Amino acid sequence: MKRNYTHCARRLGDISGQRIDRMRQAADILWEQLQNTGISWIGFYTIDPDKNSMTLGPSRNTPACSPIELHGACGQAWKTRQPIIVHNIKDLGENYIACDPRDASEVVIPLFDPDGSCWGVLDADSHAIGAFDQNDADQLTKLMHLAGLTHN
Repeated sequence: MKRNYTHCARRLGDISGQRIDRMRQAADILWEQLQNTGISWIGFYTIDPDKNSMTLGPSRNTPACSPIELHGACGQAWKTRQPIIVHNIKDLGENYIACDPRDASEVVIPLFDPDGSCWGVLDADSHAIGAFDQNDADQLTKLMHLAGLTHN
């Protein structure tokens, strides 16, 4: 599904505050603007390197798993420092971390501090197979720049 991210961009450029405040505002804006476009959940995970896991940050819609290990799509996006588009979560086999059994696809965007370290990810899920493409990954990355939540 082709999504229009224009309204998100306008609003995300105006958010402010500490990182956690920007994360909350971004999750709210993204959910409000994208929930009717096939996205079933959207939220942030932050890295906890001491525990080799990620912890759930601000998110919208249903509750999600926390903490999660780094073998799933979120952990792989953090490790590789590259967006990950999962056309069909069944392709991940045992590496998929199932928080909602209805989810069928996802896109994960790594988020960077100004020094280049990856501090977490933005994760979006859908109940539809193939719900995300490279345009979604590119647009979500741009939106995170506008929100001041990634630098690279």
